[in-house]
Amino acid sequence: MSTGTSRTVLHDADIARALTRISHEILESNKGPQNLVLLGIPTRGVTLANRIGALLADITEQLPAQGVPVGALDVTMYRDDLHRNPTRTPQPTQIPAGGIDGKTVVLVDDVLFSGRSVRAALDALNDIGRPAAVRLAILVDRGHRELPIRPDFVGKNLPSARSERVNVRLAEVDGIEEVTIGS
Repeated sequence: MSTGTSRTVLHDADIARALTRISHEILESNKGPQNLVLLGIPTRGVTLANRIGALLADITEQLPAQGVPVGALDVTMYRDDLHRNPTRTPQPTQIPAGGIDGKTVVLVDDVLFSGRSVRAALDALNDIGRPAAVRLAILVDRGHRELPIRPDFVGKNLPSARSERVNVRLAEVDGIEEVTIGS
């Protein structure tokens, strides 16, 4: 945690609303739940992907009993900054039983900043299979892209200074539900 001040920009109800909106947008964009696969980028992206999967099941009755397949895509070994941040522990990659070939894969993450995690996720996907399309769902887009990557579904655009830190805390991981920004 940073030593400066921070302010809360999203509370639990705001996060729930944003994920509900993202879920509806995913269904509309895909023209239904068919051939969708959600892959969360650890850690909080996996939690968000699971929540979106549950919301999709609630929204539509076109889903089979198991719902939209949800998995996890660890990108640690595909990152281009391992030499600067070697302490990140790889998490398991869990691809749903039906795989990703020919499916619309929605990558889910908490914060989009430089775009390097998403680039790493695209590289990881290439090693796993060949989706028909890849979409990106982000809870918070804070700008400052270093790569030409743009999210398809955004919970909140949050303009920020490069020096500021955006923290997403989710009840399942952190015991509290909020998004804060601070120095």
